[in-house]
Amino acid sequence: MTIDEAKVQIKDTVIAYSERDQYGDHLIPPQSQRPVFLMGPPGIGKTAIMAEIANELDINLLSYSMTHHTRQSTLGLPIIKTKEYGGEETSVTEYTMSEIIASVYDEMEATGNRAGILFLDEMNCVSETLTPTMLQFLQYKTFGRHALPDGWVVVAAGNPPEYNRSAREFDTVTWDRLKRIDIDPDYLSWRKYAVSVGVHPAVLSYLDINRSAFYSLRRGEDGHGLVTARGWTDLSNILLVYEKKGLAANRNLIVQYLQDAAIADSFADYYMLFKKYDSDYRIQEILNGAVLQEIIERASAAPFDERLSLLELMLGKIREAASALFERRSVLEELHPYLKAVKAGEPMQKQIEEEKSRLSKSRRRGGLSPQRRVVMNFTIAFLERNAGKDFSAIKESFESLRTETTTCAKAVSDKLAAIFSFCDLCWGEGQEMVILLSDLTADPLLSMFVARYGCDAYYKHSEVLMFNQRRNDIERAVTALQKKEQVAVNYDDLV
Repeated sequence: MTIDEAKVQIKDTVIAYSERDQYGDHLIPPQSQRPVFLMGPPGIGKTAIMAEIANELDINLLSYSMTHHTRQSTLGLPIIKTKEYGGEETSVTEYTMSEIIASVYDEMEATGNRAGILFLDEMNCVSETLTPTMLQFLQYKTFGRHALPDGWVVVAAGNPPEYNRSAREFDTVTWDRLKRIDIDPDYLSWRKYAVSVGVHPAVLSYLDINRSAFYSLRRGEDGHGLVTARGWTDLSNILLVYEKKGLAANRNLIVQYLQDAAIADSFADYYMLFKKYDSDYRIQEILNGAVLQEIIERASAAPFDERLSLLELMLGKIREAASALFERRSVLEELHPYLKAVKAGEPMQKQIEEEKSRLSKSRRRGGLSPQRRVVMNFTIAFLERNAGKDFSAIKESFESLRTETTTCAKAVSDKLAAIFSFCDLCWGEGQEMVILLSDLTADPLLSMFVARYGCDAYYKHSEVLMFNQRRNDIERAVTALQKKEQVAVNYDDLV
C-alpha cells in the first residue's frame, strides 16, 4: 500500500470509530476498535500523514516514540496504599497515572477538544521489559488501571526487522487484535506531496530521471547507504534556505541528507548542472517572454535529460508564482467570514483571537504546511493592521488585496503562456510538449490554476495531442475540490 492509500485508510478508520448512534453510544464499541498498526520502512512519511489527518479532522494529535520510554514512564510509578479486606487492613501496590495517559488529558485540557489520535511510533522496537505493557495497551487501551479516554484512537507504527535490528515480531494473538497496514516506498505518491509543499525542482527533476534513487537502504562491506523520502524532503528545505542566503550547497552538505555516497555524488553533480542551466538558459527571461535565438538553438539541440531539467526549472518557477497567488486567494477566503462578522457588529479582536487559536492548534499537531502557515499569519496581520478602523476602511484594504490577487493571476497566466511559446519554438509537438502537458495536468496546484483561470495554449496543445479529455477531468476534480474546501466565495455580502 502507498502512503497516500494508508492515509485514506487511517482517516476513514478514525471517522468510523467516532460515529455514534442516537443515544450517544459508539457504533463500534471502544473495546472492538482495533488500533491501527503501520508497518513500513523508516522515513516514508508515517508521522507526517498523522499530522495531516489530525488537521483535516480538527482533532488532537499526541505522538510518542516508544524507544524513549521505560516501563515506569508508560505504566506509572508504584505507590503503597492501605486497604481493608475482610475486616483486616493490608498494604497494596498501585500505580500513578501513566505519563502517556496524563499527556492525553493535558492535551484535551489545552485544546478543549475531546477527540484525538495517540500515535505511538517504533512500537515493535521497545525493550523486553516494556513489551508486555505495550502489548496489553494495544489489546485493552489501558496502562495499569488507567484507560485511554473515550474519543481517542490508537495508531501505532513500526519498522520491519530487515530495516531495524531491534524490531521484534508480534505474536499471532496480538496481530489478531490490530488493523495492520503495510506501506511500501512509492515515488509517485511522495511526488504529489512534494509538489504541494514546494520541494526543490532540482530534487523533483532528478528523481523523475532516477527513480531508483528515491529510497535506498543497503548494508555491505563497503559501508552502508540510507536514502529516504524524509531525507529528500529535508535536503530540499536546506537547499532552498541556502540559495536564499547565498550559501554554498555542495556535496559535503548533500551527503548529510542522502547517506549513500553514490546517490549523493550523483545528485551533487546534477544539482550543479541544474543551477548552471538556470543561469545559462536565463529562465526568468524565458518566463518574461524575451527569449534570445541562441537560447532557442541550444535548447533545441540539448540532450533529453537537459530538456527535462529545463522543463522542471520553468515549472518550478511558475509553481512559486502560482503558490503565491493561491496564498493570496486563501487569505481572501480566510478573511471573508471574519469581515462578515465585523460588519455584523462583532469586535475585530474576537476574530483575531479565533485565528490565533486555530494557528496555535495547528502548530501543536504539527504538519502545518509552509503555505498554510503563511496564509494564517497573513490573515492575522491583516486583521491586526485594520483593528480599530471603521468598516469602510477595512473593506478598502480588502479590495486592495483582491486587486493584487487579480494582478498576480495575470502574471502567472503570462508566464505559463511564455513556457508554451518557448516549447513550441524549441521542440514543437514533440515528447517535451507531452511531458509539459502531463506535468501540468498531474500537478494539483497548476491544474487548479488552469481550471480556474484558463490557458489557451494548454487547451490548444491538449487537443492536438489528444489530451482534451484531461481538461474535463481537471475541471471535475477542481469542482469537487471547491465544494469540499468551499473555495468559491461570494464577496458581495461585504458590500
